[in-house]
Amino acid sequence: TGADEKKEEEAPLPPPEKIEDLKKELDTYIGLGEVKREVNNLINMATVFKRREETGLPNADFSLHMVFTGNPGTGKTMIARLMARVYRSLGILSKGQLVEVDRSGLVAGYVGQTAIKTSKVIEKALGGVLFIDEAYSLASGGENDFGREAIETILKAMEDHRDELIVVVAGYDGPMEKFINSNPGLQSRFNKYFYFPDYNGEQLLYIFKGQCKKNGYALTEEAEAEAKAMFEELYENRGENFGNGRDVRNVFEDTVVRQSNRVAALDAPTKDDLMQFLPEDLKDADETCETDAEE
Repeated sequence: TGADEKKEEEAPLPPPEKIEDLKKELDTYIGLGEVKREVNNLINMATVFKRREETGLPNADFSLHMVFTGNPGTGKTMIARLMARVYRSLGILSKGQLVEVDRSGLVAGYVGQTAIKTSKVIEKALGGVLFIDEAYSLASGGENDFGREAIETILKAMEDHRDELIVVVAGYDGPMEKFINSNPGLQSRFNKYFYFPDYNGEQLLYIFKGQCKKNGYALTEEAEAEAKAMFEELYENRGENFGNGRDVRNVFEDTVVRQSNRVAALDAPTKDDLMQFLPEDLKDADETCETDAEE
């Protein structure tokens, strides 16, 4: 309701986090070696530019807008959310929220409606980061496609609100390159590229074990060996639609179902029974992975 929205707007913002704490958090993320280095460089650069600005020194033209490329489930949203908090911490952004959207959240079906829809999303993102997933879909239509109207509206907002809005566009590698090159305005505003590689088998297993721990499950030694082999195979046989962290979540959910079916048949399950994943609990997940890889 309107009253709730007003209350939300009036709610005081939490204090900015310490930049050292955010850097430590970045270090804890699985994989993403090159991305972490680039993010650290960007944090250091933004910190120094902010200090130069405060002392009245000039800065080179410095764009904070970013292009994230890579397959789904590789941590793009997670890093965008962290960057929003980093920029808030440095005083570059006033709120540091992340507003995530895709084509359907920006483009309307009628003439003139897209600019209004896109402007509302931008309004919500002011003071924070606007994260546009599968951004290339905005330029995939023909000359009369309303996606172009959304692009123009976003480019204008980036100019009009240059101190209040950071935009991150994300998607598959090839289509994103075409998208940025499709418009001189996009080329001039986006010059920071971050490539998110696929997680390898070991990293997928680590993510899976993290899901288990978080949800109160534990792998037996045999089940861990089964999971290790399964994720290595999933990585080796990955296709175009490889989902990385998303695939791990699917495997975890399948395993929980399989384990629940097994434990429900026990007369008096112990705490260990309720918590443990056995190798057979991973079998369905294994088959799911093979099917996904074939597709």
